[in-house]
Amino acid sequence: MKIRIGTRKSPLALFQAEKVSKILTANNFENEIISSDSDGDLTEKPLHEIGGKGVFISKLERNLEKLEVDIAVHSLKDVPSQIENNFIICGVLDREDPSDIFISKKISNLDELANNTFEIGTSSPRRASQLLEKYPETRVKPIRGNIETRIDKLKDEQFDGIIMAKAAINRLNLDLTEFNVFEIDFMIPAASQGYIGIECLSSNNKIIKIFKNLTSNKDLAIANAERNFVASMDGECLSPISILIKEIEKNNLLIKAKVSCLDGSVSIYSEETSDYTNLDDQISKLSQYFIENNAKEIIRR
Repeated sequence: MKIRIGTRKSPLALFQAEKVSKILTANNFENEIISSDSDGDLTEKPLHEIGGKGVFISKLERNLEKLEVDIAVHSLKDVPSQIENNFIICGVLDREDPSDIFISKKISNLDELANNTFEIGTSSPRRASQLLEKYPETRVKPIRGNIETRIDKLKDEQFDGIIMAKAAINRLNLDLTEFNVFEIDFMIPAASQGYIGIECLSSNNKIIKIFKNLTSNKDLAIANAERNFVASMDGECLSPISILIKEIEKNNLLIKAKVSCLDGSVSIYSEETSDYTNLDDQISKLSQYFIENNAKEIIRR
């Protein structure tokens, strides 16, 4: 069978689709990449005005429903935590570095943000809330466009700095030598940030079986647990909810989770340990703790 891979047309999306294609080819599965513009690619309007990050996957999901593609490849952090029942995330590739990075020409270290009104570009309420919690004087401005477009806006000095996912920079192997670049160690990433997700119809048992055998079940368990935490609070891709689960030694997991209000003035943080066997139960308990401490109300302030 030939597996048809659906993807957006951005350089990052095509890179991710190519990575899936290479895995299929290496395992003797014939495949082809079918690219299309998403609804989100066709406008510069702020994401909250056009339906959130789900606009980047809706076209690909329609293509799945029309049987024009067999799988859709996404940056999993951009996929809503709750998808329709006729779709399923059937696999994830090995996680790239999930951290966020700060890029600037003017600013040589993050402490310069203290007591200054630099204009920092991000359209992520999660990143904005954590940045404002630590540096409340900062002015956060929305920024749209693919990775290269945002870098160009920084070169044109439309912003004093921007925040981006390190995974995207690594995958595109971009040359940032003209900028000051550093990880934001206090910032917890979005659920499943760094994962390439593979989506298919939940009725497509053949595809589900293929990717169960080709991808890591442990990574899928982590990705699903992080997404379930967001879903438990009725969160969306644009909600100021952060969670990171990582293996600290064989089968032992560290969980860091945080929710904030949009200006970062109120937040809840928790750090837990678990293992793969008890991960779902631990996430349920953690979610309940956050909900009991008014997390749902905080993220909507």
